[in-house]
Amino acid sequence: MNSRLLAPLGVTIGLFMIAPLLVMLLFAFSSSSLLKLPIEGLTLHWFAALTETQGFYPSLVNSLLIALTVGAASTVIGTLAAFGLTAGRHRLRNVSMPVLVLPLLVPPLVLGIVFLSYFSGLGFRLGLHTTIIAQTVTLQPIVILILASRLAGFDWATVDSARDLGAAPWRIFIDIIFPIIRPTILGAALIVMALSLDDFIITIFTIGGENTLPTLLWGMMRKGVDPRMNACAFILVSLTLLMGGLALRLTRTRN
Repeated sequence: MNSRLLAPLGVTIGLFMIAPLLVMLLFAFSSSSLLKLPIEGLTLHWFAALTETQGFYPSLVNSLLIALTVGAASTVIGTLAAFGLTAGRHRLRNVSMPVLVLPLLVPPLVLGIVFLSYFSGLGFRLGLHTTIIAQTVTLQPIVILILASRLAGFDWATVDSARDLGAAPWRIFIDIIFPIIRPTILGAALIVMALSLDDFIITIFTIGGENTLPTLLWGMMRKGVDPRMNACAFILVSLTLLMGGLALRLTRTRN
């Protein structure tokens, strides 16, 4: 294919893929209650109406709380697991890695049913805590993969030198290892938070009577087409892009 056609073709495919998202974002500012093109005018009315929707602020707080907790828990667990895999024997890594990343290979619908059956079987009352546990199990393999990839090229000679000079393990981690991999850790945490914020399938099975922004949006959709849905989706997309952009910037800085 002519190389001069590749750029226009790539732009066309990219616009085709993001066109539904752009239309949705445009409708969030449409002054008409009907979802039609061309729009009649621009307004922020639907954002104001969304804030007056019953359950919006609790859902927003729940989404942020779950995302922050899952991000922190997944980062700690994933970082420890990545260190164990990187410092372990070769045979152990080959066996452990497929097991640890298995949640990424299972369809979310199946995972949602599994978690619901598990929590119900143990007599757990569904709520934010069960959603946090389920999302942590599902998303922490992402941190493991990112950190393991970063540590695979880590210069362990510096660590060995510090150990030979008598430095304690915690001092080695704080003074040598953590400053080097800190951007990668923060980037992995932001990626997990972005995915947690958008999660719907696992959340709907494990959150019980509570709501997050995705489940609130689902409830609004079941009652019919409402322009407030576009405003809610705009908020979700904006938060996700913000976290994803920061994550890409941080990971690219070191990698």
